[in-house]
Amino acid sequence: MRKEPSTPSTGSPYLNRELSWLEFNQRVLDEALNPSVPLLERVKFFCITHSNLDEFFEVRVAGLKQQVESEVVERGPDGLTSSETLRVVTRRVRQLVEDAYRCWRERLVPELARSGIRFHEPEELGPEDREWLERYYQEKVHPVLTPLAVDPSHPFPQVLNKSLNLIARLKVLKGAETKRRLAIVQVPRGLPRLVRLPREDGRQDYVFLGHLIGSRLDALFPGVELEGWSVFRVTRNSELYIDEEDVANLLKAVEAELHNRRKGGAVRLEVDDDCPEETRRELLTTLGLGSEDLYVINGPLNPTRLMSIGEGDHSPELRDPPFLAPEVASLKGREDLFVAIRERDHLMHHPYESFETVIRFLEQAAGDPKVLAIKQTLYRTGGDPRIVGALMRAVKTGKQVTAVVELKARFDEANNIRWARALEEAGVHVVYGLVGYKIHCKMTLVVRADEDRIRRYVHLGTGNYNPATARLYTDLSLLTARPELGEDATSLFNLLTGVCQFQGTRRLMVAPFQMHDRVIELIDREARHAHDGLPCRIIAKMNSLVDTDVIDALYRASRAGVKIDLIVRGICCLRPGVEEMSENIRVRSVVDRFLEHSRVWYFENSARPEVFVGSADWMPRNFFKRIEVVFPVEDGVLRERIVVEILERQLADDMKARMLQSDGSYVLVPAKKTGRGRRCQREFMELAKGNGEGRARPGRGPGKMQVVVRPSA
Repeated sequence: MRKEPSTPSTGSPYLNRELSWLEFNQRVLDEALNPSVPLLERVKFFCITHSNLDEFFEVRVAGLKQQVESEVVERGPDGLTSSETLRVVTRRVRQLVEDAYRCWRERLVPELARSGIRFHEPEELGPEDREWLERYYQEKVHPVLTPLAVDPSHPFPQVLNKSLNLIARLKVLKGAETKRRLAIVQVPRGLPRLVRLPREDGRQDYVFLGHLIGSRLDALFPGVELEGWSVFRVTRNSELYIDEEDVANLLKAVEAELHNRRKGGAVRLEVDDDCPEETRRELLTTLGLGSEDLYVINGPLNPTRLMSIGEGDHSPELRDPPFLAPEVASLKGREDLFVAIRERDHLMHHPYESFETVIRFLEQAAGDPKVLAIKQTLYRTGGDPRIVGALMRAVKTGKQVTAVVELKARFDEANNIRWARALEEAGVHVVYGLVGYKIHCKMTLVVRADEDRIRRYVHLGTGNYNPATARLYTDLSLLTARPELGEDATSLFNLLTGVCQFQGTRRLMVAPFQMHDRVIELIDREARHAHDGLPCRIIAKMNSLVDTDVIDALYRASRAGVKIDLIVRGICCLRPGVEEMSENIRVRSVVDRFLEHSRVWYFENSARPEVFVGSADWMPRNFFKRIEVVFPVEDGVLRERIVVEILERQLADDMKARMLQSDGSYVLVPAKKTGRGRRCQREFMELAKGNGEGRARPGRGPGKMQVVVRPSA
């Protein structure tokens, strides 16, 4: 296991961004290694580790390589140049990959086998299984295979990004002369990567599709001798390069660039460990890569496809217990959501409280004859048609409907293009926001002619309008009819859809116009309170903390005596616990069943606490390159709920939380000597079901609040 510090000591007050991200992926892998996690959930974490690494290479490593090739020689905030970062990143990735595949071979595979889930080589099977595999191969696999020769008349084929391929080594007899050739066979993407053998006793026996093809590869090359074959995989630069200022049709430009993504420059080559040295060198040369870009794998390439072993309803004992999220208590039994929202604000904590309430809000708005207009931002919509379906139905009933669709949501571009076209065909006004900015805010505005006046109803959140991820990601969302928030939402939608300048907002904090300065002002205000001996504290939860100006403000606040707790899921470039710089700052990360995704900021403000919730991390891209919205929670009961029920529980977690050290490494939070361990996500589920500790007594600050036990419903 790893012994060296995660980040090289450069004397910089900031940790390296790329290495910090890799430490997050280590925490994901730690869940795959954790024997207390159910086995199929451990397999899931193993798969997520590799899916994360794919994206890391496609975006971050690709960017580092471009900087090196462009001879960028300046140092980053962490004190490292691009080439130095690339070297330490490569070393750390190799360690991570080695640990992950050792986990697969030595822990997961044996435990899966003991549970009746096994993986076989085709030649190891009995006659009946081999006969069944032969039929399967001939009927479903062989017809879609295309062998591609590599010789003077056939150049090396364009190997698609992240596709699984076989490289065959052939001996061809030309007269009296024997020549060695190579050929490529792509494993079909449309077929299951794991072939499940027929069993009547419930056992799951699998053969890897690549190995099945390899075992019959000689039949694809009749008349030549097959010397051997190996599996390989190429990862390519997947960033989109679009100059929006020079693009007449953004949708078509993004669509065209998506085709280029699959053929971008290679950044990584993975080969199985039996691939001969000569073949490895030839692949590297052809792809324009060096030996530092080669990863020799003792295990399945592209293990993300192993997720399929968890499909179906088998083996409940190998999974997390099922959890069915209830509707938020404040809206249970309320058929007319508009009446309920007029009465008070409603806060939802997903996935512990059902996202179906948000869908119901949209569907009710679409069918309500009193609703005049619906406006919504869409960043990652997923495959559930109910969100866009509601917008389409609203058009049919005569409502004015506008959708601000972000076409450049990374790796969801094709999906968003499809939905954008469908919305346009249905009559929805589809716009793509402001040139140069991603539309990352999560916001819906419903304009309704109520009995007394026209009123604006707003949904604001930290997560996407995606019912699938809403069951897997932890997010907060608010339903409100507060006039100030409605006016701000109206102004922001006018900015996104029209031609106007940002005119400021009354309640919403909006990037890139004001958020960066406002966050620093709020942090500095806590520092002033500390100087004056007034109550002060900061708790901030987010996905990533990178912006050096904000980090510097946190350091100033720490030196002033402000106690700061940061709950940062992924990247954190702040060094905590450094004397005379950050000794009052603690940073923790929670990795558990659900992906932590909400962004929440608490400022004690001299016993007049303020809580903000929204879509933005504390990163330069969120502050300056995206349209982000953060909103204040103005209802005192809801504000108290966020602090006590959510933030304080996360700060008490001693089972799934890890603490960041000043060298960039993470250690498990020490378990309490007495009593049952605290696991915040488990407590959130119990609380949602009415079985956990209940609401806080109002009027107390963080760390001083009393929790009252409320009996089950």
